[in-house]
Amino acid sequence: MEIRNIAIIAHVDHGKTTLTDALMRQTGMSEEGVSMDSNALEKERGITIYSKNTSVFYKDTKINIVDTPGHADFSSEVERILRSIDCVLLLVDAQEGPMPQTKFVLKKSLELGLKPIVVINKIDKPNADPKAVVDMVYELFFDLGANDEQLNFPVVYAAAKQGFAKLNLDDESKDLMPLLDLILEKVKAVDPEAVDQPLAAQPFNLAYDNFLGRCGICRIYTGILKSPQDVFIKDATGEVRKGKINKIFTFQGLSRTEVDQAVAGDIVMIAGLPDIEIGETISADAKQEALPAIKIDEPTITLNFLVNNSPFAGREGKFVTSRQLKERLEKELEVNVGLKIDFSDTTFYKVCGRGELHIAILLENLRREGYELQVSQPHVIIKEIDGQKYEPFEEVTIDVPESMSGIVIEKISKRRGQLIDLKNHHGQAKIIFEVPTRGLLGYRNEFVIDTRGEGILCARFLDFKPYAGEIQKNDLGSMISAATGKTLAFSLANLQNRGMLYIGPNTEVYEGMVIGNTAKGNDMAVNPIKGKQLTNMRSSNADEAIKLTPPVILDLETGLSVMNEDEYLEVTPKSIRLRKKFLTDLERVRQSRKTS
Repeated sequence: MEIRNIAIIAHVDHGKTTLTDALMRQTGMSEEGVSMDSNALEKERGITIYSKNTSVFYKDTKINIVDTPGHADFSSEVERILRSIDCVLLLVDAQEGPMPQTKFVLKKSLELGLKPIVVINKIDKPNADPKAVVDMVYELFFDLGANDEQLNFPVVYAAAKQGFAKLNLDDESKDLMPLLDLILEKVKAVDPEAVDQPLAAQPFNLAYDNFLGRCGICRIYTGILKSPQDVFIKDATGEVRKGKINKIFTFQGLSRTEVDQAVAGDIVMIAGLPDIEIGETISADAKQEALPAIKIDEPTITLNFLVNNSPFAGREGKFVTSRQLKERLEKELEVNVGLKIDFSDTTFYKVCGRGELHIAILLENLRREGYELQVSQPHVIIKEIDGQKYEPFEEVTIDVPESMSGIVIEKISKRRGQLIDLKNHHGQAKIIFEVPTRGLLGYRNEFVIDTRGEGILCARFLDFKPYAGEIQKNDLGSMISAATGKTLAFSLANLQNRGMLYIGPNTEVYEGMVIGNTAKGNDMAVNPIKGKQLTNMRSSNADEAIKLTPPVILDLETGLSVMNEDEYLEVTPKSIRLRKKFLTDLERVRQSRKTS
């Protein structure tokens, strides 16, 4: 049986998983309603977080498909996968056109010499303009330095949700078979002679199984992989160690099937190598030449994870100790390769990730599993190269109504953003900036307010560039509870005039907990549990109803973006709270004197 290996790449929400699901349904590999996005968080957020493997069988050919994440924070997943496949389906929304992550993933695939098949998806949208989007994609290929062969890319027009694809816009909208036929025509099959060569396989992803332990998802480049089999593993430094493969699984639809052997060209999951790392070479001969190493982009932000020591600690969580947190983070490192953790300090663990969403997804998984912890304010990672400071920069693409473009440009310029491009089209402005990652931290919430929820902000990591200097931010002060108890509407009605509240009435608070922010920028200790003074005197406004503005309920991303340097975000299975590192006013005064 011939094998083809492809990956589906695109910007977030351009329809990668929808297309994969439709391909599986139409080839009989899955039932209606079954999706590749099986993780609870993926279903809730509507985004792919973890790359997944599947395969479909069409015309006596096995097509291995890798569905990749679209959000920039999970781009480390995409980088590795591109090395293991022979062609990419580049999905582009027929209305939105190429977006930042489209540019990122396309650049990586072109650098590897891959020849993409362009799929213009969602052609059934009311404002879709497929022909204009094809021209935009061509310009993007040209800008990214594609060679003549890559510029001559085939185009497919599709509506993955409706389940059809066609080579010409005038063709009948029937099914996805035209796309599958094009894959068989354009994607080269694995050379049959590769099976007779010595074994060479390389893991491009990791998985964890409670019974099998750490597993590697590998592409077999040459030879035959058998189970059980003694193998040699060679790392990037050339060091060789021995191992034994106990089990081999191939992917069929959404299921894994155990097999005795797999041949060159296939993508399989192997068990039995507990220390396997991404990019290592697996061979049957210690002298086998190592395959080119897989490079993963470095993390850009860092923060500390600590045991929760607030007055409400231990009320909701099952796992509350430092040892339990460390064990869980070590397990996360088994599969989350975009993450780096320093366990050298006993009071906290220094966690480095690719972005705020990357960290927020980890925290959300921890709290759902019953962990309690608190985290410090995120900071960007600053490097020193030849005595000069370097920091991460991002390319930010913003889509907003023209009337709101002024405030966006003003705010990002204050945060050291450089305006690269500005285009107006049908009343919408598309603005591209280069911004230090520092400038983006905490800006997304401001952006939603400034654009009244009508703006789209997408960012992709560019590179480490010279330090941009101090950044102006609209620092808000904190409204701090000076008492422990349950909040009362009477007290909150007076406090809401001072700033924005994070809590509503009848909420339990403790001394030192941050219950809102202050517009003036200074911290303010308040009493949110104070009740109305009861007397036998009547007044003219005695019977007026208390009117409370709905509070801003903190979620993980909001909490990480609004917290200050001297605060922790307390994360428990049922609650997300902001608190001061030092809970009492006296402790905070003493600490400020020490630092000043």
